[in-house]
Amino acid sequence: MNSGQTVFRQLLQFLPRHDFNLCVRRYRGDHRARSFSTFDQFLCLAYAQMSGRESLRDIETCLNSHREKLYHVGFRGSVSRSTLADANERRDWRIFQDFGQVLIRIAQQLYQDEPFALELDQPLYAFDSTTIDLCLSLFPWAEFRRTKAAVKMHTLIDLRGAIPTYVTVTTGKVHDVRMLDTLPVTEDAIYAMDRAYIDFARLHTLHQQGAFFIVRAKGNLRFKRLYSAPKDKDAGIRADQTIALVTYKSKNDYPEKLRRVSYVDKERDKRLVFLTNNFTIPALTVAEIYKQRWQVELFLNGSNSTYGSSRFTEHRSMR
Repeated sequence: MNSGQTVFRQLLQFLPRHDFNLCVRRYRGDHRARSFSTFDQFLCLAYAQMSGRESLRDIETCLNSHREKLYHVGFRGSVSRSTLADANERRDWRIFQDFGQVLIRIAQQLYQDEPFALELDQPLYAFDSTTIDLCLSLFPWAEFRRTKAAVKMHTLIDLRGAIPTYVTVTTGKVHDVRMLDTLPVTEDAIYAMDRAYIDFARLHTLHQQGAFFIVRAKGNLRFKRLYSAPKDKDAGIRADQTIALVTYKSKNDYPEKLRRVSYVDKERDKRLVFLTNNFTIPALTVAEIYKQRWQVELFLNGSNSTYGSSRFTEHRSMR
C-alpha cells in the first residue's frame, strides 16, 4: 500500500531515472542550470499531460497549489511559468525524444507476450496521420490553406498494445506519403497503411529494406494478372492474385511482383482491395491486418480531440 504518496509520485517510480540522466548528459541538458533542472522540467510536462493542463500559467497555478508536496514528488526547483518557458525554448528537445524511446521499448517488452487478435509472430504496425486545425493569426508558420493554419501529426502504432513508437509533426501542407522517407523500418515487420501512402517508389524502398506493407489499392490501378490463387468466397475473399504493374512510371518505380487481394466486408457490404508484398500469409489475414489498422484511427481520434479539433470526423471520412 502506497500510504501518503500521490498517484503522480507512484507513477514516477516506474521511470528508469538512470536512463533519463544518461539522456540529459548526452545533450548537456543541465549545463549552466542553476535551480530548474531537466528533471524538474520533465515533471512539469508530465504533470501537464496527465492532468490536462492547457497553459504555462495553468501548470504553475496547479503545481504551486500543492507546494508542500512538490519536494516529495521529486521537484528540487521552484515552478514558475517564466522559468518553464525558458527551459522549453532553450533546452535540447532530443533529451525527451531519446527518453521517450526508452519508455517505448519498455512498454513493448511488457506487451510482447500479450494475446493478439491475429496469429502472427512478426511485428505489426499501423501508420497514419491526422490534421489539427490551428488559428492562422497565432500560428502563421503552420501553412495549410489561405485562410487557415494546421499541423499534421504522423503516428506509427505498434498494434501489440497500441503503443505509439514514432510521432512527428509537420505543417498541414506536407503530404502523408512523404513521411515514408523518414519512417523507422524494422526488418520483417508488417506496416498497414491506407491508400494515401501509395507511392510505388517509396513502397519499393520499404520492400528493399526487408519489411512488408499492406496498403489499400486505388480504383485506377493498372496491372496485369500473372497468377490467381484459390479463393475462399465464404470468408469474403473475391480474388487473391499475383500481379505486375503495367504503366511506365509505376512498373519502373516497382519492378517486382505484387499481391492483390480483393475482399468483401459483409458487415458493411463494402468491397476492399489491398496490395502487399507478402505472399506467405493467408489472404484473409491480409484483410484482418488492415482491419486492425483502425487502432491508429482510435489513437489519433483521442489525440485530436485533446487539441479541440472539431473537424476530425470530416477529415477522416475523406480517406
